[in-house]
Amino acid sequence: MGKIIAIGGGIIGKKGRDAVTRKIDEEIVALTGKENPSLLFVPTATEDSKSACFLVRKYFGGKLGCKTDNLLLLKEKYSQEELERKILGSDIIYVGQGNTLKMMTIWRKLGVDKILKAAYEKGTVMAGVSAGAICWFDSGNSDSRRFTSGSDKLIRVRGLGLFPALLCPHHDCEVHRQADLERMMKSVSKIPAIALDNCCAIEIVDGKYRIITSQPDAKAHKIFWKKGKFHKEEIIAKEEYASLEELLKK
Repeated sequence: MGKIIAIGGGIIGKKGRDAVTRKIDEEIVALTGKENPSLLFVPTATEDSKSACFLVRKYFGGKLGCKTDNLLLLKEKYSQEELERKILGSDIIYVGQGNTLKMMTIWRKLGVDKILKAAYEKGTVMAGVSAGAICWFDSGNSDSRRFTSGSDKLIRVRGLGLFPALLCPHHDCEVHRQADLERMMKSVSKIPAIALDNCCAIEIVDGKYRIITSQPDAKAHKIFWKKGKFHKEEIIAKEEYASLEELLKK
């Protein structure tokens, strides 16, 4: 099985400020087991934003010692061989935030979804924030409609299915997500939701997991309905890994 670090939210750089997710990002790099791992940034959800690419290069490259590259699926055309070389040749795949629905649609259209799954299976560290966290899961609680229609209605977006749960990012700072997640999970009977605050991540490695945070008040919750009752349970951040089987029980 592979390696995933899904982050609920948080910026990696702003003028005069360090990344609020620094502790988590350091774990992403450490999980490769390499001093200077190669990191492929996938900014599809932000329309291949130049500023996002600059921040990732400055932060992961300049501060965390990674050799960075970008996969610009909207602004450049790649052959199948080029896509495979870039994705399968990287130690870390890091996916940015933004429009999850559009990102997943483009990935599937170009066959990038299949190559990302192959990278996961070979042990590449799959990481990202917000949309870049949802994408690894069965599905996610997404605000993708605001990018097209300006609607505040949250929708369930299907991810790559590498982990059988629904992922909700920004659980603490976007309060409307909490009420909507309660609504959304009524129709999701087989899997729980994992709700992550900003500066909180779930790390999944070879069938085990742990919650890691970069701020002391950041939390994770397991959310589900059972026998007509709504359940919300805090998942405690610990250094040691725990059983995924137990986490997924409802």
